[in-house]
Amino acid sequence: MAINLPLLLPFLLFLFNSHFTLSFSGSVNSMESVPDLTKSMYVDFNGYPCVRLLNLTGEIGCSNPGRDKVVAPVVRYKNVNEVTKPSAVLVSLYEFLELCGRISNDSNFAKNIGGVLVEQGMDTQIKSKGFSPDQKFPGAEFAPYKTNNYEWNPIGAGMMWRAYSFPVFLLTEGGTQLVQEVAMNNEKKKNDYTEDVVEFDLVMQTTKSGTHDSESCLQEQTCLPLGGYSVWSSLPPINNSSSNHSKPIILTVASMDSASFFRDKNLGAESPISGLIALLAAVDSLSRVNGLDDLSKQLVFSVFTGEAWGYLGSRRFLFELDLQSEAVSGLNSSLFETVIEIGSVGKGFSQGKNTFFAHTAAVSLATNKTLDALKHARDSLELKNITVSSASTSNPGIPPSSLMAFLKKNPSTSGMVLEDFDTSFSDKFYHSHLDDMSNINSTAIVAAASLVARTLYILASDDKRFKQHSS
Repeated sequence: MAINLPLLLPFLLFLFNSHFTLSFSGSVNSMESVPDLTKSMYVDFNGYPCVRLLNLTGEIGCSNPGRDKVVAPVVRYKNVNEVTKPSAVLVSLYEFLELCGRISNDSNFAKNIGGVLVEQGMDTQIKSKGFSPDQKFPGAEFAPYKTNNYEWNPIGAGMMWRAYSFPVFLLTEGGTQLVQEVAMNNEKKKNDYTEDVVEFDLVMQTTKSGTHDSESCLQEQTCLPLGGYSVWSSLPPINNSSSNHSKPIILTVASMDSASFFRDKNLGAESPISGLIALLAAVDSLSRVNGLDDLSKQLVFSVFTGEAWGYLGSRRFLFELDLQSEAVSGLNSSLFETVIEIGSVGKGFSQGKNTFFAHTAAVSLATNKTLDALKHARDSLELKNITVSSASTSNPGIPPSSLMAFLKKNPSTSGMVLEDFDTSFSDKFYHSHLDDMSNINSTAIVAAASLVARTLYILASDDKRFKQHSS
């Protein structure tokens, strides 16, 4: 059984039209029509925009300051101190971090920022240090403990959660080369009366209508809810027509989507897709095992969407369980024995070893059983290159994860999050456009999938059937 679970919570919303062009000054040799003139003056190309998002209290993200297009000359970041009028600043990613900091601290300087164009590619500084536009403790307000100043994401810059009254685009490789040439041309003709400009068309429907929070824009229909469909399934399939749903449930979860400062460039290879792939691989392995109907516990799997934006998927899942709606027919939260989450596992391979950490919610019989099953699963693989350790006791609690939503709902929930880090994220590009395939190792994902599949089978069979199979 697979169920699509709709997300209807209006946490963050957006509706926009993004587009920008370059306008070139200079002479035109031959023109036969107005389109020829336009073509000679403008080059139209795409990028990845930072967009405006709304919640109940206000706005975050980027947009044109008003209802009109922004037209501004292109300047390099190194020349930004010479700017005396609103300009489009061309920056590397590392320079972008500096620029955002300066904009936040200098309102007079910020007035001359007409827009920002971020070059494609990775600086040496970014490659070594990393880049994360999220907070140092993502989703701290949902933490089931009070140590909210803890830094799970030490390099988090937090810019994803600020509002900018100017457009920001990440350029493509071709766009980067073109705009670099434009900036150089403008530098050469400083004293001329002509200059090449960029035209931004990132006007929000919410700006046009004057709706600046999620409630008002929903009423005026100037925005769309953020999120999509979460999915849950079970092994063996739950028979909804049967009234005998008394088996304890082992719920295994993962997230399906990521976030980024640049909305359309957020692959999330390490966070969270590595965990999603490991979960799907584990489910595939378990689905091929005979005798699932004879297991003493019910295996349920859920993949949540919108977790980067206030755990939309997991919170909606719990809400539907409270309602006992059709979307969760056959499930009873009172039967949940433990919740196992597969987090970021794509960077667990280092120096020939796969290392994973088990972050637990609280000490309980179910949690201890889960840890024992995990270690038993690791031993059964008979591979010396896989290590599973309990997370440091100095951690304030579990890391940012869907399990937080379960603990907020019921603090006595037994659960574990499997991660490839101990005290802080190993992902240097958490919730950024740089979290791509080069940021993960498939060997680590395969190892995590094997561990999870065996752990779930041990738990669901109370260890008995597993011992029979492995002997």
